[in-house]
Amino acid sequence: MALVNIHFLNLQNNYLFADIAKKVNAFKVMHPKADVISLGIGDVTQPLCPAVVEAMHKAVDEMATADGFRGYGPEQGYDFLREAILNNDFAPRGVRLSLNEVFVNDGAKSDTGNFQELLHWDNFIGVTDPIYPVYIDSNVMIGRCGTYRDGRWTNVRYMPTTAENGFVPEPPKGRPVDVIYLCFPNNPTGTVITRQEMRKWVNYALKNDALILFDAAYQAYIQDPDIPHSIYEIRGARKCAVEFRSFSKTAGFTGVRCGYTIVPKDVSVATFEGERISLNQLWLRRQCTKFNGTSYISQRAAEAIYSPEGKKQVQQTIDYYMQNAARMLRVLRSLGFEVYGGENAPYIWMRTPEGTTSWKFFEQLLYGANVVCTPGVGFGPSGEGYVRFTAFGSHERTEEALQRISHWKKQ
Repeated sequence: MALVNIHFLNLQNNYLFADIAKKVNAFKVMHPKADVISLGIGDVTQPLCPAVVEAMHKAVDEMATADGFRGYGPEQGYDFLREAILNNDFAPRGVRLSLNEVFVNDGAKSDTGNFQELLHWDNFIGVTDPIYPVYIDSNVMIGRCGTYRDGRWTNVRYMPTTAENGFVPEPPKGRPVDVIYLCFPNNPTGTVITRQEMRKWVNYALKNDALILFDAAYQAYIQDPDIPHSIYEIRGARKCAVEFRSFSKTAGFTGVRCGYTIVPKDVSVATFEGERISLNQLWLRRQCTKFNGTSYISQRAAEAIYSPEGKKQVQQTIDYYMQNAARMLRVLRSLGFEVYGGENAPYIWMRTPEGTTSWKFFEQLLYGANVVCTPGVGFGPSGEGYVRFTAFGSHERTEEALQRISHWKKQ
């Protein structure tokens, strides 16, 4: 008899974005002529930049020849991309890493979900709340989160990130956590933390022998020069942190699939006997077993964003989305809404009015303005009473959505 992994049965039946899709589809069935604008799902809309397209065409042409054909690539990624990553994303910020500390992947979601496989199931995890759902769900799958009660997992330390604490989570007091998930610029709140606040987390991890899993997928959207783009800009982080990066939102690669993870050789975890084990070597072993590498075409595309033309073109796309974010902040504030984020990230985090629940406001906005947002409670208990808007739409559709919201709000 084949038995099920019972931990998968502990996953909540509904996934946030699947629930949103079901509700929107039901609305469209009832209102077939309605023109629904989505400001909810964090997918990009602008086309790939010319430098990337050219690189992909060239890579395809190479693959069409006997001499240029590539089969299985190296599990860590091709050297040409890893060198470009080191020379452009880290060296200019004074961060020195080696080639073997870079692991190219098919998008940050895979690695952020899979990395927990390396860790014992009894580890106590801490998460900023609200949080990207994959962090917790992947830990539920291995049995690390306990039981689900009243919207919370019993073996998870939730660290609120709300307006009341200025969206600056504090390292936990009391029982130390073993594994800490941080995401800055934050999804979903769109907020950031200062270098001084980030140093608190690194110091906490070093003091308590904890591991930080740092998601920097939105670092390219940081506008404030004083905000760190990498946790490795903080002294000591190489000994306690793994960093995840993505080209999905940076260069519009949601459909191309490419990102990377940094696993420093200095970061290690312990056995029960106290032996220190290199996570770099463990992750390499895991990838060689379960991953055949990111496609050559995708890696050539990623390399192109580091060319002079690619950098300029990618920045133009980022600026395009941030113009949407700035416009959304202005309009929503003018309507009396309490909004956050949107200055160093492409997300707007808005408090729902007069105690309206997240899902109730979602429905009111969908039926009243035909605009889709994301209910904040889907990101964790501290997300209740908020909704998330994304700035990834076109200028025209974003403006139309804002006009509809204005008209609906003034009714």
